[in-house]
Amino acid sequence: MKVITSADNVRFRNLLKLAQSSRERKHSGLSLLDGVHLVEAYQRHLGRPDELVVTRSGLDSSEVQSLISAAGGDALILADGLFRQLSSVATPTGIIAVVPTPRVVMPERLAGASVWLEDIQDPGNLGSILRSASAAGITTICLSMRSVHAWSPRVLRAGMGAHFALQIIEGLDLVELADRYDGRLVATGLNAKKTVYDTDLRGDVALLFGNEGAGLSAALGAKAQLEVCIPMPGVAESLNVGAAAAICLFERVRQLRAQ
Repeated sequence: MKVITSADNVRFRNLLKLAQSSRERKHSGLSLLDGVHLVEAYQRHLGRPDELVVTRSGLDSSEVQSLISAAGGDALILADGLFRQLSSVATPTGIIAVVPTPRVVMPERLAGASVWLEDIQDPGNLGSILRSASAAGITTICLSMRSVHAWSPRVLRAGMGAHFALQIIEGLDLVELADRYDGRLVATGLNAKKTVYDTDLRGDVALLFGNEGAGLSAALGAKAQLEVCIPMPGVAESLNVGAAAAICLFERVRQLRAQ
């Protein structure tokens, strides 16, 4: 195992660029998975990462040692101070994986159940929605061009490994995609007359969720066959988009179980 102790080391500088720059991650096609849970989830679903980076102190962890062994027994060892510069968490677990960012080829036509996200900006919201979608049995996620990058460190952390069980398609024109979808489009909106509980969400359905502040664009909303709301008998004016998505996704689960 190679040991790096200097911040001037070229390999460390390249890793630091990946950790700090979304542009660098997109350009290189690489992502960083920070922590035992994410690395283990990647290995379980997608196999060996390109590289493991660990701290000297992390080598004392049996979990870290197990992940190194599963990846072939090799890792890059960083001084603890250097590792902290790469880590996006307050208390690093001592391991980061460098992995190729999975790319999904967009089919000519899209079928099956899916979740479409238009201009979602908050990494925590996106990660939460990905986690809920995976738990609810949805595997296809479609993201608009102006949505936050799904493979950013904060989204990965919030997703808790859900990324690796999903097909995440980024950079889409969702309005154009609507003409190539073979199911029903169900939009969410505050003023819809029909509630999510009165709507059949089974079968091939795409659930559409919009920007945290602006909601769905008028252009995408016009493509939907149905618009639904979530009843809110309390005093709150709206729900967080992550919470709204979870409610709709698990109402679909309820309906599937009842059929």
